Amino acid sequence: MTLEEKLKNLPTSPGVYLHKNSDGKIIYVGKAKNLKNRVRSYFQSNRGHDRKTRELVKRIADLEFIVVDNEVEALVLESNLIKKHKPKFNVLLKDDKQYPHLKMTNEPLPKVVITRKILRDGASYYGPFLPASLARRTLDLINRTFQMRTCDIEINGKLPRPCLEYHLKRCLAPCVKELCKPDEYSQAASDVKLLLEGKNKELANKLQLRMWHFAENQNYELAAKYRDLHKTVLALGEQQKMALTAERDVDIFGFYREAQRLALQLFTMREGKIVGRREFFWEDLDGENFDVSEFLGEVLAQYYSTDYVPLEIHVPADFADRDVLEKALTERRGRRVRIFDPKRGQKAEMIALVETNAKIAFEQRFRVLKPDSQKVLEELQEILELPHFPERIESFDISNIQGSENVAGIVVFENGKPNRSEYRRLIIKTVEGANDFASMNEAVFRRYKRLLNEEKPLPQLIFIDGGKGQISAAAAAMQSLDLEMIPIVGLVKPPKHHNQISHLLRFGNEENPVYFEAGLPVFRLVQQIRDDTHKTAIEYHRKRREMRDFTSELTAIPGVAEKRKMKLLRNFGSIERIAKASIEELSPFLGAKTAKMVYEHFQKQKKLADK
Repeated sequence: MTLEEKLKNLPTSPGVYLHKNSDGKIIYVGKAKNLKNRVRSYFQSNRGHDRKTRELVKRIADLEFIVVDNEVEALVLESNLIKKHKPKFNVLLKDDKQYPHLKMTNEPLPKVVITRKILRDGASYYGPFLPASLARRTLDLINRTFQMRTCDIEINGKLPRPCLEYHLKRCLAPCVKELCKPDEYSQAASDVKLLLEGKNKELANKLQLRMWHFAENQNYELAAKYRDLHKTVLALGEQQKMALTAERDVDIFGFYREAQRLALQLFTMREGKIVGRREFFWEDLDGENFDVSEFLGEVLAQYYSTDYVPLEIHVPADFADRDVLEKALTERRGRRVRIFDPKRGQKAEMIALVETNAKIAFEQRFRVLKPDSQKVLEELQEILELPHFPERIESFDISNIQGSENVAGIVVFENGKPNRSEYRRLIIKTVEGANDFASMNEAVFRRYKRLLNEEKPLPQLIFIDGGKGQISAAAAAMQSLDLEMIPIVGLVKPPKHHNQISHLLRFGNEENPVYFEAGLPVFRLVQQIRDDTHKTAIEYHRKRREMRDFTSELTAIPGVAEKRKMKLLRNFGSIERIAKASIEELSPFLGAKTAKMVYEHFQKQKKLADK
């Protein structure tokens, strides 16, 4: 059926329509109370469309439509289809992330991590957590109290000894068969699942029964463990009960726009207090024909299609289909949800405050002002699903030319800032030829063996400049030191003529790389770490190569022994400067006779080069 025939046969029912281009790709998704009237309006030349709509109409080659029962169903379906297909001509919710959730992985010996992505991977997800720090505190409680593992290594019970986390009583060590049997770990995982499901009373009863069981059998150490667990779970249950009594449940939106760029800010208010904040950015809006009503309507419909629905939503302006969205959200929440666009009073003042923060976010995003390091590192922790806040990050890179002058560069970032006094450079000693994997293994092993011996702080995250081979080599070194609990992430080199990090690979999960969007503060931090590491390794390699060339060049001159070479190196710095020096300049370091020999040697070389 042709496009013209489809236009003639459109129903008058409510529904959703999908415009397609000549390649069959969906380029716009819309909803309508009357499909026939709405869709045909695009093709009526006297409608006075704006520039964006005129451009859309030029590209429409086909269309589909889906009939629904009412406008509410049309709104929900439209937002879901927009999220799925990401049509070019729709306003898309950028940087859309769920509130933090806790994820229990689908493994025989599961672990719990923080994530903002909910996937159909068989894992169990719990949340959302408001504020985001609550997710981190809960994860820390789980790891300390129930001692769930945090590492990415393969667990088969065959390791000869546990890592440092076991000795710090933060892991049951299921990797060592003699220390933790599978059923013991499964019991801990089952307890954590009850805790995350909010079944605190049921969990507390189970823990109390275990406490009395071990006490009666005179195993007082385990009895004390379950007594402490029982107290912790009861206390946490009281905190959750208080959180559920919240009366004030509001989301407040504000935005700041310049031309095609816009920053949208969301403040989440619970119990009358601001407990969370989220940011969204656009760079490709229609600056000339920006319609705030259309923008807010599309954004809110997409946002609340999957996220938590509060009882009140405050927006800076009224928008189309507000009453339809209210009905849809009321059905989802099961209670009356209201959307306000206050013009005065305290609610209007709160929107003004959110808009002020939106402007600050706009400046940081698009004018590259200094972002908040704590926030950037928290985002990095969530993106990489790290068990601990990455207060200290260390990064490695290897540099050589066909195996010669093989060196490693190590950089250290603390609280998001480079600590250059902690930067280190290593000469690779045990590897012959160009073997980056073995070189990485040596560098990582030597680095952390020394830190352990000197009892110095260990990092919470390690970056490796390289792919799966380098990551595996580094992981093997860490495992030999019982430090496999420290996450290792590979910085994958981008394609040629591309100045951005394409993605990250996490050890043990290389099939699911993490892709970064250029311009984000967290992207800039990772890029800075990568660039500093590469620079440190390259500069040291270049210095070693220059010293080798310097030594070999001077070796050809009679009378210049090792001691005199080092004198020249300290005072002139390079072979080029020595070659240009006069006899008078060389004499204080070599004596007149040897200085003359060095001078004549380089003069002879210069004449040969000029021929």
